[in-house]
Amino acid sequence: MTPVALGFVGLAVLFGFIGAGMPIGFAMGLVGFAGFAMLVSLDAAIVRVGVSTYNLATNHAIGTIPLFLFMAHLLFASGIGRDLYDTAARWVGRQRGGLAMATIGASSGFAAVSASSLATTATMGLVAMPEMRKHGYDMSLASGSVVAGGTIGALIPPSGMFIIYGILTETSIGKMFAAGIIPGILLALFYVVTIAIWCRINPDAGPRGPRYSLREKIAGFARTGEVVVLFALIMGGIVFGWFTPTEAGAIGAFGAIIVSVARRRLTWVAARTAIYATLRTTGMIFGILFGAMVFNSFITASTIPMHIVRFVTEGGFSPMMVLFLVLGVYLLLGMVLDASAMMTLTIPLFFPLITTLGFDAVLFGVLVVRMTEIALITPPVGMNVYVLSGVVRDVPLNRMFKGALPFVGADILHVGLLIAFPVLVLWLPNL
Repeated sequence: MTPVALGFVGLAVLFGFIGAGMPIGFAMGLVGFAGFAMLVSLDAAIVRVGVSTYNLATNHAIGTIPLFLFMAHLLFASGIGRDLYDTAARWVGRQRGGLAMATIGASSGFAAVSASSLATTATMGLVAMPEMRKHGYDMSLASGSVVAGGTIGALIPPSGMFIIYGILTETSIGKMFAAGIIPGILLALFYVVTIAIWCRINPDAGPRGPRYSLREKIAGFARTGEVVVLFALIMGGIVFGWFTPTEAGAIGAFGAIIVSVARRRLTWVAARTAIYATLRTTGMIFGILFGAMVFNSFITASTIPMHIVRFVTEGGFSPMMVLFLVLGVYLLLGMVLDASAMMTLTIPLFFPLITTLGFDAVLFGVLVVRMTEIALITPPVGMNVYVLSGVVRDVPLNRMFKGALPFVGADILHVGLLIAFPVLVLWLPNL
């Protein structure tokens, strides 16, 4: 069997394992080890596993993951999600669909400190859904705004997906963080416009909320000032080179401790819960990364990426056509795989091709993360929808997916804008 044929057999076996319910990290590691042993030798495969483990354990960038996760879980205990939502609701809640817009705004702010789309969805589901239900909102609009708002977390730094992409491709995580800021803000605006159009077509979907005085609106910022300062410190330090992303994670975690203690909401129970949740999530991510590194070695040895590059370069396809095809593959895979699985499976195949065609690694990273996040709200594997379903059990899944569809349309327009104007992504990283 040729190396290329063995590589495709390995991919088929991998998808079979995933379909059978095997954890993605373990499946990738097992297939990668077996495939590398068949292509090279058993001794070489054992050495490769050891080298991959050592490289992962000694990579300073990997330290950003547990630090930012710990910061997020500590801030959960301080009730920061509810404070952000309350502040946003005071400013825009009076408009039709205002509470849904406030959900998008609060999700953007919470994403800046949570580093997790799923965590943002769960928090905003607990905070925003009861309020919108109380004011008579259509549950499709309400649930759609919550699950869509959660996807902003992948673009607003510190993003866990950017960290994984940076490790897999050896791209600067600091540049990835900077590249996500403008697209993240634009995405929030796209979602707000989507809500405004929805309520223009059907005014009853988003009734007006209560009216607040200017003093009450300004007072809302008093409870979110710490988050703004913390986010500005983290991102300002990374963009201007004051400290590395790993050091930023340490500063963020320490800042979260200070904020939680200052609010007198950090109990021993909350601290223990935050530590346990951080360790559990970190272990899962590390397992996926380790399996991906072993699997990447197998895919590289199979020469599949080289054959894909040769096929495309000799086939007369334009670089832009190839980029659209690759992004289309992500859109299709998003219907059956979750975001982390898609990234770890496809980056070894597509990254060499895209960089060979001359596309910027940072730009491609933002586009990949954007496409994987769209997968979080598309059926049948829309993880954000399932997370919200676990929080709000009386809203049917089909209604939640129906509410997410207009936001998927906004997502596609957003991706098109980033492709048409790459400066929106690359301006800050190139400062």
